Amino acid sequence: MSPRPYRLGQRQVAADETRSRILKAAREQLEKEASFSLDAVARRADVARMTVYYQFGSRRGLLEALFDDLAARGGIPQLPSAFQEPDPLAALDRLIEIFAHFWSSARVVHRRLRAIAVLDPELLETLADRNEFRRRGLRVILSRLATPAETQPIDDLVDLLFVLTSFESFDMLAGSDRTPDEVVPTVKRAAAAILRGRG
Repeated sequence: MSPRPYRLGQRQVAADETRSRILKAAREQLEKEASFSLDAVARRADVARMTVYYQFGSRRGLLEALFDDLAARGGIPQLPSAFQEPDPLAALDRLIEIFAHFWSSARVVHRRLRAIAVLDPELLETLADRNEFRRRGLRVILSRLATPAETQPIDDLVDLLFVLTSFESFDMLAGSDRTPDEVVPTVKRAAAAILRGRG
């Protein structure tokens, strides 16, 4: 039997390990430094800058992969459970819980990404694209609450709940010592108040 498949498998394992090391370095760079560059990440991962390009294609490719990694580690794969709730209000509550734990899972990283994005159009665009997933999810849930008697447009409600469930809102409500479980009830009450005023 040819050893070629085995060698290919070894190369894939090595490539996956390198990719994981680069992503870990990217997270650590944001946890420990107020700047983010491919050179800095490459140095921290102990690889050549071209290795980062080879693995991710571009700086934006690395950022997209980092966001996917943060999402996987922070519980975003649980999000379908929110949309499986038959009651839309329970679905909204579940979405709030999931995002509160996601934001807290790498709070310093989320905070630094947003600070850097102020002066980085590419990162700002990437963050905006990711945030649209949450906006669309809120729209799906609110569409299940819609009734002909409503006077407040659904777009307004989506915008309000989009702000309420954002990292910035969570970060301010959590302060220096509150856990997600302490913040979530406050956000749920605020969301309920917004929805009570929709008609």
